[in-house]
Amino acid sequence: MNRFWLTTLGCKINQYESESIRQSWLEKGFEPAADDGSADVVVVNSCAVTASALRDLRQTIRGINRRNSGAKIIITGCAAQVFADELSELPGVTDVIPQERKAELLAGPEETGKPARSGERVFAPFQIEDYNRSRAVVKVQDGCSHRCTYCIVPITRGPSISRGMEDILDEIRRLLGAGFREMVISGINLSHFGRDIEGRPDFWDLMERIEKEFSQEWSGRARLRISSLEPGQLHERALDIFANSSLICPQLHLSLQSGDAAVLKRMGRGHYKPQDVLDFLDRLRAIWPVFGLGADILTGFPGETEEEFLNTLNFCRKLPLSYAHVFPYSLRPDTAAAKMPGHLPAKIKKERAAKLREVVAEKKDEFLNRLISMDSLRVLVQDGVTGVCEFYTTCEIEECDAKPQPRSLVKVRPLRAEGGKIIAACV
Repeated sequence: MNRFWLTTLGCKINQYESESIRQSWLEKGFEPAADDGSADVVVVNSCAVTASALRDLRQTIRGINRRNSGAKIIITGCAAQVFADELSELPGVTDVIPQERKAELLAGPEETGKPARSGERVFAPFQIEDYNRSRAVVKVQDGCSHRCTYCIVPITRGPSISRGMEDILDEIRRLLGAGFREMVISGINLSHFGRDIEGRPDFWDLMERIEKEFSQEWSGRARLRISSLEPGQLHERALDIFANSSLICPQLHLSLQSGDAAVLKRMGRGHYKPQDVLDFLDRLRAIWPVFGLGADILTGFPGETEEEFLNTLNFCRKLPLSYAHVFPYSLRPDTAAAKMPGHLPAKIKKERAAKLREVVAEKKDEFLNRLISMDSLRVLVQDGVTGVCEFYTTCEIEECDAKPQPRSLVKVRPLRAEGGKIIAACV
């Protein structure tokens, strides 16, 4: 039982936690398998944010079992927290480790199936020394205490908990030393960062501290990206941080969900208005004349009228989007929205999502055309040919005297937009 394989579904936080488990098992002498078909133990780190995530998990487990019927399959993560009984019946599954006990896997596969440990809730001791990707994730916060009416995450990951600032700084320092030149500051709900820390620093205090610690040495040589922000975080302090940072990429990803105020209120997100977001982005242009903008948009929420949907559609037309993730509403068990009246037929939700994606595609094309008019871009190289520029747009390098090394930051000249990405040449 020495060879292991990790399969990760879902968010960047799951990726981070899987990587921490992988590194811990390597240190304990376990051997990484070439693939899940040759592993003795397969860990599947699961997601539960949508019904399709659960379907994907079932398909993944059955596929692993077909390829490797003798493997011990361990399911952990958010789906394991809520659907343990169902998942334990899947073929090949020997253990289901809920999200709240995922950190116990750091001790090795022999720890699975032992009784849960009790005690005070603390930030799970996941950490990474390196990463098997070109960009590194830095987890600074976990859980959520807000309870949006549609969201299962507070059930799967529990209330918000923050990582200590010094621990965060130490990890960034290690990753820079390991050769990483882009790090993604990530959490489940970054707006809750610091509420449980003495002095109650907020997320912008954290970003200011990171800037103070690393900008002098790393400005122009490394950069930070913020994974996802709540619209309620977009205020004067955010503008000050962006204006004074030499490390933060000019790109934001916003958890918008809807462009209709009434729908937002039913979602439990009445603490911001769509117009507030547009006003902030107008002010942001004075700091970042060009910036990438992504968003999460949820359509077909219970009771969403045609007029409310059109408000969201028109809101997206006003946004300077460079991409977006559009989700049809998916009923999640034990959430307030599951009990609301007015659940829409799947056909309507699918049609509305398609219309939103058409707008997003048009916006992306407009943004790509804007980028090709720029003199240069800075690309974080992933595999020597492709990478991601500061605006979070995929770039393919077709002209370069020497093949760029993965993880390096390379200055390129955009040549043209093609296939949803920028084709570029090294400068």
